[in-house]
Amino acid sequence: MDQYNSEMTFGGDTVDGDEAVVRTALLLSKGSEMSLDYRMHRPRERWQVYDLNIDGISLVANYRAQFNKIIRTSSYEALVTTLRSRRAEFSAPAAVSGGKSVR
Repeated sequence: MDQYNSEMTFGGDTVDGDEAVVRTALLLSKGSEMSLDYRMHRPRERWQVYDLNIDGISLVANYRAQFNKIIRTSSYEALVTTLRSRRAEFSAPAAVSGGKSVR
């Protein structure tokens, strides 16, 4: 949000049992908006976000499509290897060079 220097507006919510959608929008420059819908569920006593829909594009669906492509073109084992490699990249401490962090 900081990158866009914008405000977030609440557009309402829909609750159906232990599932909910919270609709918000980022007000961007020149009067345009970017919709952000939070899909939530309540597996226990607390609500949890499990998907973010940005301007009609679901993060969960996007990841699912990427995972399916890797499984289809390689294998499930290749997917697991790729995910472990990326997790290691993000969890490794960043090298420091001249007072600035480098990745």
